[in-house]
Amino acid sequence: MNGKVLDKVMVEKNLGIIISSDVKSSQQRVVACNKANRVLGMIRRTISYKEQWMMVYLYKSLVRPHLEQCVSVWSSHYQKDKELLERMQHRFTRMRFFVFTIWRDS
Repeated sequence: MNGKVLDKVMVEKNLGIIISSDVKSSQQRVVACNKANRVLGMIRRTISYKEQWMMVYLYKSLVRPHLEQCVSVWSSHYQKDKELLERMQHRFTRMRFFVFTIWRDS
């Protein structure tokens, strides 16, 4: 453009969506899952009242929106994307089962 050479960009972030030069949004999935993972860890560390219904409510209101962010853009077509989402859900399920077991035994 006007004698200037344009820089080659490998990753672009626009309106909160990260897309790489090969038009795959794999980094977006990783960023969203990392945010959800941090929020889930924060819930685990800071919430002392861990009733099962409360944990489900916190998961649905604080963690799941990060996983559902831009889902139409990065819908899980690839196996690694599905595994990433399932790993997050499995972590919550283990945490909820652990809380339920402690509550039931006491």
